[in-house]
Amino acid sequence: MTRVSKFAVCLFLSSFFLFTSCGKDEEMVTDPTIYERLGGSTMVADPDNPGQQIEAGRLSFRKVVNTTIGLIVADITAGAPGNLQAHFAPVLAETGATQTTNIAKLSDNLTDFFSFNTGGTNAVNTYSGLNMVDAHDPAKNGRMGTKSSSADYDKFVGFVGAAAQQNGVAANTQLYTDIVAVLESLRAPIVQK
Repeated sequence: MTRVSKFAVCLFLSSFFLFTSCGKDEEMVTDPTIYERLGGSTMVADPDNPGQQIEAGRLSFRKVVNTTIGLIVADITAGAPGNLQAHFAPVLAETGATQTTNIAKLSDNLTDFFSFNTGGTNAVNTYSGLNMVDAHDPAKNGRMGTKSSSADYDKFVGFVGAAAQQNGVAANTQLYTDIVAVLESLRAPIVQK
């Protein structure tokens, strides 16, 4: 084989591996997670804890969770038909007049759950609560008042959607659609009647 031929073969093989590896890298690129689209692990000032930092993705989820809890409590307080009182009665009864300590625990638990399951990778986003079936079964979780029907879950998803919109996630976006898809993926283990 001539020197030019050897050079041409080496150039061809080098080009082949270069383009093949670039193609593989492009295939491995993934879309940002929901957590990343909500701000990810970028540290920002925590408005609830002056002088402390929080991941932007976690803060976004906490805002939506807290707004959702507020909407549910307001609906229960107003005595709206079909409200979720029966589900949250044990938690609300635990809190007494101030309704802060156990509501804060519920908020932290839900924030952990959603952060962990949508791409939050830092230790702060670890969820260590019950699995969804046990968490929503009053026989296994005394903080759950009653089993949920599909209509109850529809109402909850509606509250989460409204809370997401109140916190800047427009209903006509892929992010909103993806958040609803996560909620729908949880329907089967949560709806138990």
